[in-house]
Amino acid sequence: MKKSNDHGKYKYGMVIDIDKCTGCGTCMVACAAENNVAVRADQSDKERTITWMRLYKISNGKEFPHTEVSYFPRPCMHCDHHPPCVSVCVATATKLDFNTGIVSQIYTRCIGCRYCQAACPYGARYFNWWDVFPQDKGMDRYLTPEVSPRMRGVVEKCTFCHQRLMGAKTLAYAEDRQEIEEGEYVTACTEACPAQAITFGDLNNPEHEVSKLIKHPFTFRLLERIGTDPKVYYHSSRDWIRKLGDNFLPGEYTPVVNKTWAEEEWSTKPGRDEF
Repeated sequence: MKKSNDHGKYKYGMVIDIDKCTGCGTCMVACAAENNVAVRADQSDKERTITWMRLYKISNGKEFPHTEVSYFPRPCMHCDHHPPCVSVCVATATKLDFNTGIVSQIYTRCIGCRYCQAACPYGARYFNWWDVFPQDKGMDRYLTPEVSPRMRGVVEKCTFCHQRLMGAKTLAYAEDRQEIEEGEYVTACTEACPAQAITFGDLNNPEHEVSKLIKHPFTFRLLERIGTDPKVYYHSSRDWIRKLGDNFLPGEYTPVVNKTWAEEEWSTKPGRDEF
């Protein structure tokens, strides 16, 4: 029987509504700008580029006029149950913070062996091959001062914009508060999304919108059956999208057939499935 981790008071996560996502890529740009993600002159080499938030295009595989296309962003899943990257790291450069649920990356400890990159089932880790940040003409001024640029030879990934969590804690302390209010700590991708497709918050707080959305039957997680217990959830009213979320064998997937959910206000596209 799987034993859940004994977390602290907070457990941060997000829900991404695929039915709202337009594939504009704003989340990718916001993530790169906020976290000083290196951008190469030639971004076509996908084995060397770094994209903490990657946008994928998926299709139902049917011919016109029955073709449907959708997009889904993929940050780090911040696995809650024995994160594979944490288990294999020989330098203890990555760890799961039980107080926040965030899987961190400690760049000064990383030796660049890339075991974590190989172990991650979601492909959410990237190796930094070059020192590509500008050193002249004042271009270093565009960097975010709260985030340290990574050196060559280390692995990096999405951190749920941990620097924003520190800023929210500092603000709460300055205002003599013990709690962080909903909306004070959000990731850059959540704030920038023009379609408001990303909801971020404390999964342990029943008052937060994100903790309510994860209970909806249209909400699922990627590769959930491997048991990593990701903290990034996806929401879609389309059955074929939910089916693509895992490696189901023929006959294994069970569609959502509860008709009452199609009448709920938060079901973005009711009637798309065969209820």
